[in-house]
Amino acid sequence: MDANSIAMIYSNTAIVVGIILAAAAFGSALGWGLICSKFIEGIARQPEVRAQLTGQMLFTGGLMEAFPMIALGISFWFIFANPFVSGAMAALGAQ
Repeated sequence: MDANSIAMIYSNTAIVVGIILAAAAFGSALGWGLICSKFIEGIARQPEVRAQLTGQMLFTGGLMEAFPMIALGISFWFIFANPFVSGAMAALGAQ
C-alpha cells in the first residue's frame, strides 16, 4: 500500500468527520431552539410553573447536548485511530 492510498483514506475520513460534526452541531442548535421555544410557550400558558419548567428544560438540554459530545468522541477515534487504514492494509495483505 503506497503513501498516496493512505493519504486518500485520511483525507476522505477528515471530510466525513467534518460532515458528522456539522450535522451534530446543526441538530444540537435545532434542538435547543425547539426546547427554548416550548419553554417560553409553556411559561406563557402557565406562568406559575416556571421553576418546574426551567428544571425540565435544563435537564432535557443537557441530555440533548450529550449527542454532539458523543459524535465528537467518535470523530476523534476516526481521526487518530483510523480503522480504515488498518482494514485496507489487512485487505491488501490478504491478496
